[in-house]
Amino acid sequence: MKTTILRWMAVGAASLAWSTAAVAANVIQVREKVELPVPADKAWEVIKDFNSWQTWHPALATDEITSGKGNTRGTIRVLTTKDGARITEQLLHYQPKVLSYTYKIIDGPLPVTDYVSTLQVRTSKSGSVVTWNSHFKAKEGTSDEDAAKAIRGIYRAGLDSLKEKLK
Repeated sequence: MKTTILRWMAVGAASLAWSTAAVAANVIQVREKVELPVPADKAWEVIKDFNSWQTWHPALATDEITSGKGNTRGTIRVLTTKDGARITEQLLHYQPKVLSYTYKIIDGPLPVTDYVSTLQVRTSKSGSVVTWNSHFKAKEGTSDEDAAKAIRGIYRAGLDSLKEKLK
């Protein structure tokens, strides 16, 4: 009987250790969207260029292609924020037929790692909806909540700016 209890305790401890490790390695997902009173193709026209985010995102000063050609898979850009931070990103998929592209962060000061994000425009009853979603992990020393809050803030600033621009 003692042996059985000890085995169950060992299994329980191993399960707890595995669960803790799985939680620590949790992938965080953030999804934000905005409804726009314009057709999807008009919204896409504003955000479709991987090298023009500074024209619609209020936090960005410049957007520079450092390798590749614009909306081509593998293109690398460096976004510079108005406060001087630099974020290097790579275009993974560009799908103009479905008004979507996916990119990843290669380097930057954001509190995330393994960041992959997709921007997509779809038709809606009121015009269009732009959805910005991602998955990532929090950098060591950053809580999942703080990492998600930082990314959500970036998304909201950009999407709210689009809404203002496309009234």
